[in-house]
Amino acid sequence: MIQLELAGENALILYLPAEISANNLNQLQQLQQQIRLLLADQLQELLPSYASLLIVLKPAHSGVLAVKAMLEQQLTLGATVSQQQGQLVLLPVYYHNAWDLDAVAERADLSTEQVIELHQSMEYRVYAIGFAPGFAYLGELDARLATPRLKSPREKVPKGAVAIADRQTAVYPAESPGGWNILGLCPIPLFKPEHAGTSEALMPFSVGDRVRFQSISRDEFVALGGQLPQELC
Repeated sequence: MIQLELAGENALILYLPAEISANNLNQLQQLQQQIRLLLADQLQELLPSYASLLIVLKPAHSGVLAVKAMLEQQLTLGATVSQQQGQLVLLPVYYHNAWDLDAVAERADLSTEQVIELHQSMEYRVYAIGFAPGFAYLGELDARLATPRLKSPREKVPKGAVAIADRQTAVYPAESPGGWNILGLCPIPLFKPEHAGTSEALMPFSVGDRVRFQSISRDEFVALGGQLPQELC
């Protein structure tokens, strides 16, 4: 079921049933293709999330109410949504118990080695990008690793921190505040503003892509350009 609402003079927001699922992700990708064709030069930007899609129109559009009525008539969902598979991105991780690895293991009644194995055994879809440039919301974790956010967020989370919250996982692309449970560090830059205006990608992934983590040693982390925070030096 598609629900379309006004989101300003130049924007609409489309909602699907509120759930984190691969089916929602595939349906949103299908709808984006339709909207690009239907709106053509009137479209400025599409911003997908887990179960919604923000449609931003260029200033010279035919009227937001007219666009809304047209989309409500023209947008359709296929009876069988194709299982689109984006590119697979491998991200190395130096897992370390300097932060929350031990606590996550204790909560799940697992060893730290089992937590690491479970975390890197899954293939995650990129559901949305936000919070910070290059921050991808990845789902879903093995249910045994589901862990609530920290009661009090840290004022500083190191760049590259690989973390989990509920049944999601992510990598912090830069030092920032954060309330997710940190398992380790990734040495790969996830946002390259120096690529703006060039043919090079700003980020290694897009919504719909797949991500898999791979455990590496401390020496491999450093060799790949990773910078150890003070607590690991």
